[in-house]
Amino acid sequence: MIVHRRQNPLTGEWVLVSPHRTQRPWQGQIEKAAPTNLPAHDPTCYLCPGNSRAEGKQNPLYKSTFVFDNDFPALLFKSISEPREAQEATIGDGFFKVQAEIGITRVMCFSPRHDLSIPELPQAQVEAVVQGWIDQSKELGSLEEINYVQIFENKGAMMGASNPHPHNQVWASSHVPNEPAKETIAQSEYLDRNRTCLLCEYMQSEKKKGGRIVTANDTFTALVPFWAVWPFEILLLAHRHLGSFSDLSTEEVSGLANILRRVTCRYDNMFETSFPYSMGFHQAPCDGLPHPEWHFHAHYYPPLLRSATVRKFMVGYEMLAMPQRDLTPENAAERLRELSEVHYRSGKTEKD
Repeated sequence: MIVHRRQNPLTGEWVLVSPHRTQRPWQGQIEKAAPTNLPAHDPTCYLCPGNSRAEGKQNPLYKSTFVFDNDFPALLFKSISEPREAQEATIGDGFFKVQAEIGITRVMCFSPRHDLSIPELPQAQVEAVVQGWIDQSKELGSLEEINYVQIFENKGAMMGASNPHPHNQVWASSHVPNEPAKETIAQSEYLDRNRTCLLCEYMQSEKKKGGRIVTANDTFTALVPFWAVWPFEILLLAHRHLGSFSDLSTEEVSGLANILRRVTCRYDNMFETSFPYSMGFHQAPCDGLPHPEWHFHAHYYPPLLRSATVRKFMVGYEMLAMPQRDLTPENAAERLRELSEVHYRSGKTEKD
């Protein structure tokens, strides 16, 4: 099968796969390579310990993770004073429907080090990051007004990161956003039809085939999904059927930190650069309802295609028709598997 399309069971959407196009010449845009020699502390960085942020607030001299309310929030928690029923009401009809959206947005710095991202941080510090995600999910998810907590990271200027200091964001909203809403429907329908979990079954099927598995430990598996859109996309799956960050055991916290380091190390080693991506965790809504259908997982969407300076663009057909990829998921997984889990800069930076 040369040209074909594959369906994503989590969304019902399709992706066009065109393997014969991998040899086409490239005369398009060339990106700047990511800087390789960042300082451990940058006095001009808004996120480094002790520095002032854009709005004038001063960061503490933090030693581990550091969380603060976003100085330029996309969601406002106190923007509406009406009761919850009024907040949830749909205003207008026909083509002109509007719903109020309230929420809280926060930033979490991974560590005081300006120059070390997840693959170069020690295991204990990445465990502290995971614990921070758990704490934020529990705190924000317990608020009556909040129905979803989205934790995500944009790494690299190529993916829109406004600051190179390694950090992620936490957006807690009153409505379940589009992507987890689609996944809620798909997982619910699968559970109703089959009396079992969609992602549990999918993971077991992938393990039997083996070709798209990248790496694994006792608690998590990283694989290139059958329906991958981005060149080196990864789906990270918990082995145990659990729904949210708050369900993670001590062993799973350690396992998640371990697999995050191993995945991102392989990414950096692909083109010997600080590999850009957008990634995020999908967990069950915190709307007070049971969600037995939900299986905790993360998506990695990296744009690099051929080198540290050539990326995949989602334009034209992808925007107007459907996603399309040249490199098959099987070839992407094979290339990722072949890479070392020892970071290419390991002799130049502090390691545990």
